[in-house]
Amino acid sequence: MNALHEARSGGRLVGVGTGPGDPELLTLKAARILAEADVVAYFAKRGNNSNARAIVEARFRPDMLELPLLYPVTTEIDRDHDDYRSQISDFYEESAERVAEHLGAGRMVAVLSEGDPLFYGSYMHLHVRLAHRFPTEVIPGVTAMSGCWSATGLPIVQGDDVLSVLPGTMSEFELTRRLADTDAAVIMKVGRNLPKIRRALEATGKLTRAVYVERGTMPGSVSMRLADKQDDKAPYFAIVLVAGWPGRPGASGAKP
Repeated sequence: MNALHEARSGGRLVGVGTGPGDPELLTLKAARILAEADVVAYFAKRGNNSNARAIVEARFRPDMLELPLLYPVTTEIDRDHDDYRSQISDFYEESAERVAEHLGAGRMVAVLSEGDPLFYGSYMHLHVRLAHRFPTEVIPGVTAMSGCWSATGLPIVQGDDVLSVLPGTMSEFELTRRLADTDAAVIMKVGRNLPKIRRALEATGKLTRAVYVERGTMPGSVSMRLADKQDDKAPYFAIVLVAGWPGRPGASGAKP
């Protein structure tokens, strides 16, 4: 084990990637960890179910302890506001200590993370606070973006194509600048940012190549060309895919 993760006390922290939504996309290793864990922790909005928990709920054991970590704020306060930063920072500190109590008691704590734990995952806020204190392992998961481009059968990059992963929360100027400088793109955290995303894609001539995916790999999944979407309503976890490889057979403008 890496010296960074050598135990100062008992317990074991495991970040578990649950994949993008389809329970069959859970890895064998993640399934084994869930069968062994003493405690399963997961983040969720107050009053809402955890998506990660829903994916693996069928694997829960009756003797397993659950540790919900409920966000104190979501969209009520702007994420750049000082109040939001203070509340969310305190929340992650408190959550880490709640998990540490179980680790200190010698329990294995599996922290669920939709997609991959170290790719925009809330698990990372626990990892950076606890991995130097307890033995730690991270189980990678199928990312939402790979689940979505696979579900839609969309070849995303080939050859020397450059792929950019962009959060839809960034400014319209920055979105436009980065979209202009890439061959292919995945735009995450869509939600109420969809009008801005649409404008940035149109400004860079990429709107006709953009594919909108909602609830990818889950029941009730929806996908369509973004140009064909008649409204700007979207959940936060929708994704917009812009494929590269413009010369592929069947692509718009490709040679026969």
